[in-house]
Amino acid sequence: MSWPFAAADSPAHWHRTRLRSFLTRRKRYGKPGLPLLSVNLPVGVVKRLDGDGRPAPSLDLSGYQEVRPGDVVMNQLGKPHGAIGVSPHHGITSPAYFVAEVGTVAEPRYVHHLLRTQLFIHEYQRRGKNLPPNQFDISWDQFRDIDISLPPLGEQRAIADYLDTETARIDALITKKRRLITLLEEQRASVTLAGVSGTHTEFGFETCSSALAWTSERATHFHEVLLRLVADQGTGHTPSRDHPEWWNIEECVVPWITTGEVRQMRSDRIEYITSTREMISEAGIENSSATPHPPGTVVLCRTASAGYSAIMGTEMATSQDFATWTCGALLSPRYLLLCLRAMRSDLLGRLATGSTHKTIYMPDIQALRIPLPTLSDQERIVDWVWSKLRRLDQTGKALSAQLDLLVEHRQALITAAVTGELRVPGMAA
Repeated sequence: MSWPFAAADSPAHWHRTRLRSFLTRRKRYGKPGLPLLSVNLPVGVVKRLDGDGRPAPSLDLSGYQEVRPGDVVMNQLGKPHGAIGVSPHHGITSPAYFVAEVGTVAEPRYVHHLLRTQLFIHEYQRRGKNLPPNQFDISWDQFRDIDISLPPLGEQRAIADYLDTETARIDALITKKRRLITLLEEQRASVTLAGVSGTHTEFGFETCSSALAWTSERATHFHEVLLRLVADQGTGHTPSRDHPEWWNIEECVVPWITTGEVRQMRSDRIEYITSTREMISEAGIENSSATPHPPGTVVLCRTASAGYSAIMGTEMATSQDFATWTCGALLSPRYLLLCLRAMRSDLLGRLATGSTHKTIYMPDIQALRIPLPTLSDQERIVDWVWSKLRRLDQTGKALSAQLDLLVEHRQALITAAVTGELRVPGMAA
């Protein structure tokens, strides 16, 4: 037998059994008027919200399963594993999920904590069948056959009471940390915008209202210009993949930049992309409309990671998923990069259209306007912004580390309590 508790010495008076001894699968249908529920990793069972990124539900909800408060709901196709929980809601959920009633020998709140521990999640993974590329499947028979060590009902309730209180306290701290991280992101955007518009008080510039679509104010001496008038604008092209001899062989010498590589660039500093995962040959370039762009070319993702930008550190080629700019004598690539990043959270987000794959179309890109200070002011702004962002990044890293510790502590506390390693008030000595 496989015991998820093998690593923990559970109390001798706890009853060794299997999930099937108190979980009974239920298939109740015909309640389409109830709220639609889903199950996720962070919380468990929640009410579905419009625009949550999940596939749209069926137009006919009569075949969806009824979920009653206290029922276990599990996405057996979930990956990463662990989308399981006891529902606090009365609603309906996808017929693809397991819905199980908890018997009288078990406290649903205890079961909720128990089944979401890493001990059990690893057991689901061990018993499940991988379905590449990103799913796995665990059958109901495999799930209900999992062995457990179950404390008496009174101790289950005592453990659940303790964990409800302690996890609520930890969750409140986690929420505060996440809110601080969100505020840092907002501050990063604010610093970048204040820099490229010249409106921060540290610059000492006189300011006025702006006609730009992405900033309401600018330094008075910053002229507003069409970007394509001060930078050579272009795009890319993808040569045929039907010619494998053009790609990733020894003769391939031209780096091929992708949207994924641009999205991964750090936003707290200027980092030029100097290497790529893919390479293309000169023959591939010559037999297509692809054009190598010179070092210093600024690129903007038009699709996939729409709105993300970077600077080429060496000669590179790329696909039509990008807009490109080779800056003229009046514009610094580093300053342009900051302008594009200032636009990303506002204007570029509004310009990206499409229900499945967001795209920023070239006519909109050709209409982009930027504030244009002198080159010396551009360099001063760039240095000022990056110094501010580096300090914010250090604070963000500290908050992220604290958040990770809180999440680890929460999981360790739950595991210790449901395995009997941690004695809580109301448990037998």
